[in-house]
Amino acid sequence: MKPLLLIIYSLLTVACTPQSDESDSPKTLINRDVNLPDFSVYNDVNEKKAAFFGYLLPLIAQANLDVQAEREEMMAMEKRQPLDRKDKNRLKELVLKYKVDESLPAKEKIRILLDQVNVVPASLVLAQAANESAWGTSRFAVEGNNLFGQWCFRKGCGLVPEARGEDANHEVAAFETPFRSISSYIRNLNRHPSYQELREKRNELFSKQGYANGEQLAEGLMHYSERGEEYVNEIQAMIRYNKLNRYDPKNPES
Repeated sequence: MKPLLLIIYSLLTVACTPQSDESDSPKTLINRDVNLPDFSVYNDVNEKKAAFFGYLLPLIAQANLDVQAEREEMMAMEKRQPLDRKDKNRLKELVLKYKVDESLPAKEKIRILLDQVNVVPASLVLAQAANESAWGTSRFAVEGNNLFGQWCFRKGCGLVPEARGEDANHEVAAFETPFRSISSYIRNLNRHPSYQELREKRNELFSKQGYANGEQLAEGLMHYSERGEEYVNEIQAMIRYNKLNRYDPKNPES
């Protein structure tokens, strides 16, 4: 990756480090609506990888900033009891977004949200995006800005896979921008029951060392693909081979 991009990303990832105070986080540091470049123009593999990672890193940092801003709201509400009307309305939005039981007391909702919602290491996002989108060149990436193979189940919500079985009704979701694909992917990891193990591992790592390692969190992706353990091993190998852990905030080796 070019030095300038590394400098930009280092500035962004510092802002993604969880904070314990109530200070406001930057809401927007990049243009969220940038289009997906044509990565098929690269003949050199290393150049394609550098371009792919360089394009995605600021978008990932911004998506994580958005998540961290939500965490700071939750932590602030945890300290403010009872909640005022504004807090209650905002809590309701977060509960719906992350599919928390609406019948629970406010304090329990906040506790669950704080357990569920956190940033996702850039190394994991990069490896899955590269794997699922064929380095940004797949049909679903090019036509639907879908970098992670996410499905949807409403007719017309996305692109119909050519190999879809006759009895299947899923589509591959289409997004207005690649940034929305990244945000949706992170939200999926933060709320879907299939990734409970990933979230528990992330909480454990944050508790012990203050950051999460993408290679370790990949162990919680057993249900992301029908390939199960083989898929997990492949993602971990991609992280190691491309030295992607260097892009994770607070990584001692970065």
